[in-house]
Amino acid sequence: MTPPSLVQVGLIQMSCSADPEANTRKACQHIREAASRGAQIICLQELFRSRYFCQSEDYEAFALAEPVPGPTTSTLGSLAAELGVVIIASLFEKRASGLYHNTAVVLDANGACLGLYRKMHIPDDPLYYEKFYFTPGDLGFCAFRTRFATVGVLICWDQWYPEAARLTALRGADLLCYPTAIGWHPAEKAQEGGAQHQSWETIQRSHAIANGCYVVSVNRTGHEGNPDGGIEFWGQSFVADPGGRVLARAAVDRDEVLVVGCDLGRIETSRTHWPFLRDRRIDAYGDITRRYLDAG
Repeated sequence: MTPPSLVQVGLIQMSCSADPEANTRKACQHIREAASRGAQIICLQELFRSRYFCQSEDYEAFALAEPVPGPTTSTLGSLAAELGVVIIASLFEKRASGLYHNTAVVLDANGACLGLYRKMHIPDDPLYYEKFYFTPGDLGFCAFRTRFATVGVLICWDQWYPEAARLTALRGADLLCYPTAIGWHPAEKAQEGGAQHQSWETIQRSHAIANGCYVVSVNRTGHEGNPDGGIEFWGQSFVADPGGRVLARAAVDRDEVLVVGCDLGRIETSRTHWPFLRDRRIDAYGDITRRYLDAG
């Protein structure tokens, strides 16, 4: 069956409690809302089942991890089949004892698991101590042919890397979907907050332009952690078209379900009018695999 040209994409932006089961129920309710409004491909935010536990190095947080496939993929797979929608879900994967990943699962509209993407770039910054928890991904950059479109999935810190976006697009992705958990350190917000958010949005819009595809960025919202510190997640989930235009943007400080129409025909138009893929000098890019090039 030929996929339709116009695809409705749902973004689930939400705050999270300390109760994983309550968060899962809340996510499922939002998925149902998105589907009722016509969404066909629905993306959840990064690590949607819990609060963002990477703000500290805490061995007890490993208890939040689960196998993939496992109970959450079973729940979401059944929901995907019931509603006839594609669901992209970011999970804390327990692959084996002592081996954990930040993993996105792509469930097709019949409930089948099309595959996994394991986060490749793992940050280690103040309040983002992910290297303590996650092994870097070993599945490479992936695109999944769903019932409605070909979806490439990358996760949060991946969104700063043009190499990741390019390699995923080269695998045929119509949409680059980024489940995300990013926000402000409250003490920095007044001075740096605007620039930080602009940088985050701009780099992803540039991926849409450079690759001639859609970018779907799904962030969480709400304050988590110490009331005098922690992270204030900045929400503002958005969709950018192949020209980098923002088609829709969620609020900063509340749960929101966006449903955005993405005309896949615009990918062809963008790539023929701005033929960046055609004009790539693949014969000259060998040095991109080196860590750094010394002057001279």
